[in-house]
Amino acid sequence: MLDKLKGAVMSAANRVVYGKAPEGSPPNLEAIPLRRLDGTDLPAEELKGKVVLFVNVASRCGLTPQYGALVDLYHRFHERGFVVVGAPCNQFLGQEPGSATEIATFCATKYGVDFPLLEKQDVNGSGRSPLYQWLIGSPAGKGDDISWNFEKFLVGRDGTVRARFAPATKPDAPEVIAAIEASL
Repeated sequence: MLDKLKGAVMSAANRVVYGKAPEGSPPNLEAIPLRRLDGTDLPAEELKGKVVLFVNVASRCGLTPQYGALVDLYHRFHERGFVVVGAPCNQFLGQEPGSATEIATFCATKYGVDFPLLEKQDVNGSGRSPLYQWLIGSPAGKGDDISWNFEKFLVGRDGTVRARFAPATKPDAPEVIAAIEASL
């Protein structure tokens, strides 16, 4: 009950600050144009048939150390068809203010991030990216706004969103590992 109330308050606050999110969503992941942090396309073929963990990330957040666990997960399961994709977002207290170059440098030097990072994008409000329209609009996404940095969405090989994990849920938490393994 308390979680539902908290979610409703967060959604209302997000609407006040960022506006109402667009209606509808793309039909599937393949229909969403994804651009890497360096501005090049991330072709749908690179994700097709893989298990993907999408995470909205930030460099100046109390949860930023989760990058380390995300890198470990990526290396642990990559050979089995698993990919982590980070989506930098500056919507939560301005915790990702840097340029693409600054974000890439920070992630590579501080945490050894070698999984794909997308261009900075909005995850809530009127500017919500098509990726987050699709993730949130899925049955597993439950239509709820993103509550903070490092919220995680697991997409199965079949291209369906399988699970959503709260920001405080660590990437190597038993429930995340179990969901990844079940999807592989």
